Amino acid sequence: MILADKIINERKRCGWSQEELAEKLSVSRQSVSKWEGAQAVPDLQKILKMAELFNVTTDYLLRDEIEGTPVENTGYTEDKDYDIRKVSMEEANEFLDTVKALAPKLALGVLLCVVSPVLLIVLAGISESGYIPENVAVAIGLGALFGCIAVAVFLFVGYGIKTEKYEYLTKEDFETAYGVDGMVKDRKSKTEEFYNKLIVAAVLLCVVCPVPLVIMAVIGASSMMIISMVGLLLVMVALATYIFVLIGSITDSYKILLKEKEFSKEHKKGDKIVGAVAGTYWLVVTAIFLYMGFVHDNWKSNWVIWPIAGLIFAAIMTMLNAIVKKDE
Repeated sequence: MILADKIINERKRCGWSQEELAEKLSVSRQSVSKWEGAQAVPDLQKILKMAELFNVTTDYLLRDEIEGTPVENTGYTEDKDYDIRKVSMEEANEFLDTVKALAPKLALGVLLCVVSPVLLIVLAGISESGYIPENVAVAIGLGALFGCIAVAVFLFVGYGIKTEKYEYLTKEDFETAYGVDGMVKDRKSKTEEFYNKLIVAAVLLCVVCPVPLVIMAVIGASSMMIISMVGLLLVMVALATYIFVLIGSITDSYKILLKEKEFSKEHKKGDKIVGAVAGTYWLVVTAIFLYMGFVHDNWKSNWVIWPIAGLIFAAIMTMLNAIVKKDE
């Protein structure tokens, strides 16, 4: 039985007219008529869509020697010991679209965490010059800090809730339906050049961010000006981080479906360890920051904890990733 006959049989089995099938496939009725009359052949994307609509495999549609009752496309592949979930074209597109829509919110949350101490740092410098009482500066600065963190937590929780149903992609083994890899690679190639340019811009921002602070220190500027430059440094780092997280989230969604690098089956166990260490580390750093501020009333110089913690964190993650990779 040829493809044309199978399209006719499956369309009638579903109780659809040529117009109804054409509407579901976003083509004209004439196109469906030509397919069924063997006057034209649908492209690969249309065949994949028909397989989903008819609930059959693409092999059944494409291979003339397969006749009789079609095999249902259940979305799961049977194995000797367990079932491996199969990600359909629709699920893959939905996952990529969801991550792309939520990535700016996730990046904004990270940005808010980075800039949260900026106002506290700047107001501490202003209070030293006598323009504002120290207790007022600390109160406003802490209010801004906790406000930024609260908004960031809200964004993180919202991101987690909306992406929860896709957690199996990073925690379990899965297979992708025919054509998914090609679709993902196509979407990735269309944005790769633009995203790479943004990453380069973010790296340059990180490179030049200490320049204003160094210049102020060299010319012997006032402590208030130097502290203000520290705030500017954090803002520039925050902008760069926003770009890194935004682009990283989107490109990671491609890697997840393609099972590239850190999202391969072997690497998923190591990710759990790295994630646990990272979460614990920043909780400890935050606790130290608050302890030094409230107990020792050391808000003026307390900001130095964050850049130092960032450098230590980078070293820890580098070593931990190297250990995990070696074990694999």
